[in-house]
Amino acid sequence: MCGIVGFIGQKQAAPILLDGLSRLEYRGYDSAGIAVITPQGTIDLRKSEGRLKVLSDLVHGGADLNGCIGIGHTRWATHGVPNSINSHPHMSEGGKFAVIHNGIVENYVEIKEFLIRQGVHFQSETDTEVIAQLLEFYYNECHDFFETVGRVLRRITGAYALGILCADCPDRMIAVRKDTPLLLGFGEGENYIASDVTALIPYTRDVVYMDDGEMAVLTREGIQVYDPLQQPIEKEHHHIDWDVSAAEKGGYPHFMLKEIFEQPEALRRAISPRLKNGRVVFEDMKLTAEQIRAFTRIFIVACGSSYHVGMLGKYTLERMLRRNVEVQLASEFRYSDPIIDDRTLVIFISQSGETLDTMEALKEAKKRGAYVLSIVNVVGSSIARGSDDVLYTWAGPEIAVATTKAYSTQLAVIDMLALAFGEALGTVDEAEYAAVVSELQKLPEKMETVLAHHEDIQKFAAQHFNHNSIFFIGRNLDYALGLEGSLKLKEISYIHSEAYASGELKHGTISLIEEGTLVIALGTYSKLFEKAMSNVVEVKARGADVLALTTESRREEMLKTVPTVLAIPDTLDMLLPSLGVVPLQLFAYYVALQRGCDIDKPRNLAKSVTVE
Repeated sequence: MCGIVGFIGQKQAAPILLDGLSRLEYRGYDSAGIAVITPQGTIDLRKSEGRLKVLSDLVHGGADLNGCIGIGHTRWATHGVPNSINSHPHMSEGGKFAVIHNGIVENYVEIKEFLIRQGVHFQSETDTEVIAQLLEFYYNECHDFFETVGRVLRRITGAYALGILCADCPDRMIAVRKDTPLLLGFGEGENYIASDVTALIPYTRDVVYMDDGEMAVLTREGIQVYDPLQQPIEKEHHHIDWDVSAAEKGGYPHFMLKEIFEQPEALRRAISPRLKNGRVVFEDMKLTAEQIRAFTRIFIVACGSSYHVGMLGKYTLERMLRRNVEVQLASEFRYSDPIIDDRTLVIFISQSGETLDTMEALKEAKKRGAYVLSIVNVVGSSIARGSDDVLYTWAGPEIAVATTKAYSTQLAVIDMLALAFGEALGTVDEAEYAAVVSELQKLPEKMETVLAHHEDIQKFAAQHFNHNSIFFIGRNLDYALGLEGSLKLKEISYIHSEAYASGELKHGTISLIEEGTLVIALGTYSKLFEKAMSNVVEVKARGADVLALTTESRREEMLKTVPTVLAIPDTLDMLLPSLGVVPLQLFAYYVALQRGCDIDKPRNLAKSVTVE
């Protein structure tokens, strides 16, 4: 969601803050601001509504702000409309403190009312301003920066990542984390904070991930981290090994298109190291075959596109393991009073590893005794650290808000997990096991074949970008695939789109189909192809324009009913969604391009959702 960056060193802070924020633009935001402590000991604050360029132009790329310590923020509005007053950083009334904040202060109304009674005047509608005002209130009592922050933390409740400046202490800044991601970057004579490692890659590869309740004091010479009892602790350092070019467009017009075309290589990274001598080997997984056999229930919990991976995973795991698998949205999981005990496996899926709903669901599962296995992309993320086991997707950095390669690699890991668990349970025969392994190895090359025909999809998108509603229909795996195709379309093109299990059309949904309605019919799943065709006939009879997606072996048969057919290479049914999602991603991309949308930063959306 919102982006945080902070710097302390010998260089001018503002240009570094602006550069760091520019690398976090993909997270989604509606306003931006920076604050530095000047050589005169005052806090110089600049904020603006809109894109970061507005702020950068306002301060001439940071040249207007003198000072070697500062904080910056890109805000996605939760409390108060998006404008320069509500944007971060927020300053206290007396100018002593500046604060940036990701998350939500749940008891801000109570604190605000208290401070107003003390004579404090508020400028914004945000919950964050109460932190700045409360800092100054306590500082006037104790005159100690560290103690003041501790008092504030004992008073506020909620989720927060904080970067704090005190005008009286130009030699340090304080960072705090609870339920919202924040990391520390270590340099030579300079140190950093950020909400995402992407902001720091040009400056340092040496980072520490903060845990809940921790506080860090940053000086030019180093960083000291404190535990929730404010006792000094040592933290494990992580080296970031991906290249800065991975977070640049590399000649593509948008990150999303670049990441769509990066999927074959991402699949190779996710699959190849885990296939050894014809077997799936998760070398870092702690789960034993005995533990796998002892599980009586399996949950898959996720949000958004990761939830759609879970839907596909349910079909595959249930078929191969002969175990009941329940898929739940993370935002609903902990409120559903789930039936969980120490014989339950809960699989959490997340690209960022920081999604708050998923993190809270994970805590609930662990509290009830479940074994937690996570599938995430970001090494060292909160969900990864909080799990009993973690399988990394190795997709590489994903910058576009609309996920593509993270989805594909998550799906590949789920498919391999089904094989590994099936072998442990004795529920998958050797012939099927060998066939799946063989086809997994071929997936990247087959995906490259799909991508080679991207112009066919672009042509169709150019013909149909002006629809107001588009429907996806399919059965079984195709239905779950349609959910992802529909989400991609709506989140970047702003077209109303829905996916339906096509067998449900006759139960009411078909009333939405009228002359000229665009229906994308998914017919890749061979076992239900004929039934899918009957649903295509139903919508065509009511005037729908139909685009069909099927396999090469079914193309000619589909063309007998549908004039426009996109085809993917044949593979095993369980792996077809890995190929089928690519034309749907490209269709969404090219439709959004035709409509002039901001593809990498769609309105109202953020890459990592760190609030409920």
